[in-house]
Amino acid sequence: MVEIPESFRAMPRWWHDGTAWLDQLPELITETCRRLRLTVDGPARHGSNALVLPVRRDGLPYVLRLNPPDDHDLPAQVAALEFWAGRGTVLLHEADPAVGAMLLERLDGDRSLSSLPLAEAVPIIARVMRRLAVDPPEGVPTTDSWLRSGAERFGREWEELDRPFPARLLDGVLEATGRLITEPGEDRAVNGDLHHDQVLAGEREPWLVVDPVLIRGDIEYDLARILWSRLDEMADQDVHDHLRTVVEVAGLRAERARCWVIFRAADYLFWGLRHGLTEDPPRCRRLLDLLLT
Repeated sequence: MVEIPESFRAMPRWWHDGTAWLDQLPELITETCRRLRLTVDGPARHGSNALVLPVRRDGLPYVLRLNPPDDHDLPAQVAALEFWAGRGTVLLHEADPAVGAMLLERLDGDRSLSSLPLAEAVPIIARVMRRLAVDPPEGVPTTDSWLRSGAERFGREWEELDRPFPARLLDGVLEATGRLITEPGEDRAVNGDLHHDQVLAGEREPWLVVDPVLIRGDIEYDLARILWSRLDEMADQDVHDHLRTVVEVAGLRAERARCWVIFRAADYLFWGLRHGLTEDPPRCRRLLDLLLT
């Protein structure tokens, strides 16, 4: 019987959702491994919502990922992995959404881009961005929809949140948002949750994305997250240098990339303040200060 880590049981989501699924997990793992002819060959890992087990079948290594079957993001995760089909992403071998199970290519869980110095990691993640930017499917969210939503609500949110930054920065945010809406954009497949922790070392390709979120539109959409997720490691000039590196390596439009960082930093800053975050809103404010002064 597989032991469920206590650190997984302590994740905040179970405070609200209860532990019924956790209590059933050992039996679910046993049954899923029997049905898929898998043998567990290492200790479990986890994030905040899913348990990941190293397994083997016919001597070959995989990982078995288990999400709660009522996880509303699971169908979209499966669809994203099926769409990219291993192009820049972890390869999905089998999926059973009814029980929340995915059998995935095994990557090196101890080696993400976060383990590399920024000077090495940033060009790699830029190449990953470009590799994912293929013709998009129909029926997925668009980056344009976020822009139009932001344009409609940013001024109101700024007032409701007691004007968390100077009016001149709000003016810059609204100007950048307006430019993104009115000037021609792209229509490519985009990973809407790209950051250094989500890119792991592999064998089939050197670096592969896990947990992609499939959207369509401008490739520059999630450039801000690439910056704010490791912003504490960057001096002010580093921010500009790393932004320029991503633009050059991924073949992006420099001014559009800058505007997207401004938009996303403001959007996440407002969201973070509403949800009580204390670390990321100051990072977003720093990005606004650097790119709007």
